[in-house]
Amino acid sequence: MYILYVCLLGLVSHVSSVNANPLIVDDHNLWQRSGKFEGDMVLAPWQKNGVIDTALRWPNRNIPYEISDVFDEQQKAQIAEVLEREYAKTCVTVKPRVNEPDYVYVSGDSTGCWAQVGRLGGRQELNLQTNGCVWNHTIVHEFLHAAGFYHQQSSVDRDDYVTIFWENILEGMAYNFDKYNADFITSFNESYDYASIMHYGMYAFTSNNKPTILPKVR
Repeated sequence: MYILYVCLLGLVSHVSSVNANPLIVDDHNLWQRSGKFEGDMVLAPWQKNGVIDTALRWPNRNIPYEISDVFDEQQKAQIAEVLEREYAKTCVTVKPRVNEPDYVYVSGDSTGCWAQVGRLGGRQELNLQTNGCVWNHTIVHEFLHAAGFYHQQSSVDRDDYVTIFWENILEGMAYNFDKYNADFITSFNESYDYASIMHYGMYAFTSNNKPTILPKVR
């Protein structure tokens, strides 16, 4: 499990180049409206230890996927190309499913951008709404959730690096900015990454068009 996440840490930082720094230019926000935990994550009832839970590992660091026919051929090709290109830089293989029992099913329902976190067993869902979520950085972001990653600003030490403006957050959405303790999530001793593709944008869940999260150091 440790090897899987260490070899993916470079990808978490690297793919920020697919889009601008999330803390400077806000991400497309369909994932915010999905109604999922932290906007785009679906957790199983037993899932309590996030990326440090060994039950969430993908065997042999292989993540098979299958794409729904709701996507057109261009979208299917884009999803496959992005996954092949970005994960080729890591020790993890993300490949089209053959007959593997555990796999990620990429759906395109009108429910936003979201994914189940880590390997849950059997077919698990990752949704990329066809008319708003098929962006390169969104594809990579959601597959990193499927690999077991949580959001950067959930880290134990986040208050040393960012300020949360609670007064600007939509009513009922403050839980999306919760941080986790050390027995829930680990950074594997990596430093806080403002540019991570797993970081919220500065206007995430804003109620008044004012920033909800800003870096303490620029």
